[in-house]
Amino acid sequence: MCELLAMSANVPTDIVFSFTGLAERGGVTGPHVDGWGITFYEGKGNRTFKDASASSKSHIADLIKSYPIKSEIVVSHIRQANRGCVSLVNTHPFTRELWGRYWTYAHNGQLSEYHDKFTVSRFQPVGDTDSELAFCWILESVVNHFGEQEPENMQPVFDYIATLADEIRELGVFNMLLSNGIDLMAYCTNNLCHITRRAPFGKATLIDTDVVIDFSQETTPNDVVTVIATRPLTNNENWVVLSPGDWKLFRKGELVLG
Repeated sequence: MCELLAMSANVPTDIVFSFTGLAERGGVTGPHVDGWGITFYEGKGNRTFKDASASSKSHIADLIKSYPIKSEIVVSHIRQANRGCVSLVNTHPFTRELWGRYWTYAHNGQLSEYHDKFTVSRFQPVGDTDSELAFCWILESVVNHFGEQEPENMQPVFDYIATLADEIRELGVFNMLLSNGIDLMAYCTNNLCHITRRAPFGKATLIDTDVVIDFSQETTPNDVVTVIATRPLTNNENWVVLSPGDWKLFRKGELVLG
C-alpha cells in the first residue's frame, strides 16, 4: 500500500526533514515506487509537485529535499499502485476547488465494489483510481448536504466528512488526509500516527536514513508543528498511533477536533 505524510503548523515551516525520510520509503526502505506527490499551501493558493517515478530516484524529489519551501499545511503521498496504472494522472495528492478554496486529498489503502456507491456528477475523476473517485464522491456529498456556499462554521462539515469516511471504510482500507488550506484532517483505518512538536524542542533522528536535526536551532519558542505519517518517521520521539475509525482535525498545528 501507499504511505502518507502531512504537516500543520502555526508558522510557515519547511518539511524537508520529514520528506527526506518518507522519500527513502519510495524504493530504498520501502516498496512504494509507483509515483509520489506533495502539495504546499500558501494562503489560498498551493503548489503541487508530482512524479510517476520512485521518490528515492526522482530529481524532483531531490529538489523538495534540498529546497526548504515553507508552508503552514503540506500533504504528501508515495504510491504503491493497486487500482489504476502507474501514471502521473493517478499520482496523489488530488486537488479540487470547493467553495472558493483548493481542497487537497491523499489516500492510503484499497477499496472494493465501490463503483455503484461513488456516483458523481459535478466532481469527476481524471484518472482511474479508487482513491480519486472516493475524493470526488466526498466533495459531491458535501455539496449536496451543505449547499453551494461555504458554512461559517466548518466543524459540522468535517464531522460529516468523518461519517462519509466511515462508510468508505466498509469497502476496504481507507487512511485519508484532507485539507482545505486552513484545516488538516486525518482519518485512520489501520495505519496512521502523528506527533506535535513544541517548545522545548530537541533533536530527532530519522528511521529510514542517517539524518539528525536539532529543532531548537530551526524554530522559535512559539512554534507548533504537527506531522502526520503512515508510520513513525523518527526513532527517538513519541508518536501517537490512531485506532481504526479515529480521525483528527488540526489547525495551525493544534488539535481542534477528534
